[in-house]
Amino acid sequence: MDLATVIGILLGMGLIVGSIVYDGSLMAFVNIPGVLIVIGGTLAATLIKQKFSDVLGAFRVAKQAFFYGRASLDELLAKIQELSELARKDGVLALENVETNDPFLTRALTMAIDGLDVEFVVSNLRRDSASLSGRHQRGQQVFRFMASTSPAMGMIGTLIGLVNMLQTLDNPDSIGPAMAVALLTTFYGAVLAFLIFGPIAEKLEDRTKDELLRRNLVIAGIESIICRHNRNLTQTHLDAYLAPRERKASDPEPGREKR
Repeated sequence: MDLATVIGILLGMGLIVGSIVYDGSLMAFVNIPGVLIVIGGTLAATLIKQKFSDVLGAFRVAKQAFFYGRASLDELLAKIQELSELARKDGVLALENVETNDPFLTRALTMAIDGLDVEFVVSNLRRDSASLSGRHQRGQQVFRFMASTSPAMGMIGTLIGLVNMLQTLDNPDSIGPAMAVALLTTFYGAVLAFLIFGPIAEKLEDRTKDELLRRNLVIAGIESIICRHNRNLTQTHLDAYLAPRERKASDPEPGREKR
């Protein structure tokens, strides 16, 4: 579980609720018509803009903002180096019984063991990565649209509340509830946009970048494995995708010059 996402949402909601109850009533901020206008309207607009399958897919992808059980980058680099050394020493077929926890790496190894041409393997894996990126981007677009739409739905609710209030100015008892809808819908829209939908979209984008980096490392690694590069050449091949501090952390040779 990604504690940063959970802590961020709980902290944000806690601060909002705490500021409400500190000098007021929490129930004063509960308005069912306002909730229906903002959440229902945002969902309706999203369904109009996006395909139903893309909306469902976006919520499935959203779990990556809360759960991300991938092995660390150092572990992946160490695994690739281990496989490269094994293939160089005993041949690619020696990898047949090797087990990995990374499905993409497993698929790459399967193609290498089958004796496929290195150019075909690399191009196939890159197409797979491009397809993954496209699917993830569609999910991000859904949440970005919801982030931009929920404040607008809040404004619609505000206008509805103001119209109702102006129509009942002669009845003081109805002014309060109408104003509550007018103000609370804007509040709901802002909270959803800037505390939920927007941050989730950005985190999903970061997750996609992380996954693409991992896949690029796997592609570089499998290319070295098929070509039976030595350890230093394999590391140089991997370093092309890493930041300088990550290259230093992944440098396998204590005496090697740090960059």
